[in-house]
Amino acid sequence: MTTTAARENIGFIGLGLMGHGIAKNIVDKGYPLTFLGRKNRKPAEDLLGRGAKEAATSREVAAASDIVFICVTGSREVEAIIRGAGGLKEGLKKGSVVIDCSTSDPTSTMALAAELNALGIDYVDAPLSRTPKEAWEGTLDAMVGAPDAVFARVKPVIETWAGRIVHIGDTGDGHRMKLLNNFISLGYAAIYSEALALAQKVGISPPRFDSVIRNGRMDCGFYQTFMRWTLDGDRDAHKFSIANAFKDLTYLESMAGAAGIANPLGNATKNSFATAFAAGPAEQYVPMLATHIGKLNGVDLMPSKDGVKQKI
Repeated sequence: MTTTAARENIGFIGLGLMGHGIAKNIVDKGYPLTFLGRKNRKPAEDLLGRGAKEAATSREVAAASDIVFICVTGSREVEAIIRGAGGLKEGLKKGSVVIDCSTSDPTSTMALAAELNALGIDYVDAPLSRTPKEAWEGTLDAMVGAPDAVFARVKPVIETWAGRIVHIGDTGDGHRMKLLNNFISLGYAAIYSEALALAQKVGISPPRFDSVIRNGRMDCGFYQTFMRWTLDGDRDAHKFSIANAFKDLTYLESMAGAAGIANPLGNATKNSFATAFAAGPAEQYVPMLATHIGKLNGVDLMPSKDGVKQKI
């Protein structure tokens, strides 16, 4: 490849909560961008207004691009985008790079990498951390798995949308680290939910509980966004779905099994989310796990519409 990083043509597939903001930052910071549209036309119209171009198929995105980003739900969707009819594999050129920003199964990641490497195409995993707010602001965290030379090539593009970039290792290590990261964060969510239910059961309201945890040693940014549902009824403060949490924890279980390690806390966390996923609509967000755990235990942790149901 003889083009410099600043002149690379970028492709983008997956204009969801995170992807729209990422794509916006890529085009706003000077990279030619070709994207695949979706039924929700608002992101597409926004990107067209910023000078990006729209393609009708993944193959067309690949044909127009040197580096293609994918930001979708998980491995099943990524595999379909790459291998399916009209998919990326039909249009990718030798020397191009595919970057998967999804939270994917490392086993699938490694299989796709081997398949594309055989065609002279590099495969990078660059999963994300933080929220759609940071995606829009261009301050996401990214954990990148890629060979050194490939990382050096793609880093300037990732810098358009990430404020913190960690080159964690070779291909696959980004997705492995992302599952570990989500195990910790979703483990927090399961613990917070059970603690809130128990607190309410013994007569300590969520605001009283929060008055001790907040600004103490157990406080953190995740806790603060998580609690905004139970305390304030803010459903959009922590927009990560219970469905995706459950999916990620099944990937973690698979990774632990392949590594031959016992993962009892991971399985316990997965089961907490499994019951919530089975009980409610897929669009429910992670903080609503507390409401679900409360219901299972006969306590009401559902905030009122005005967010002021309970006082200290």
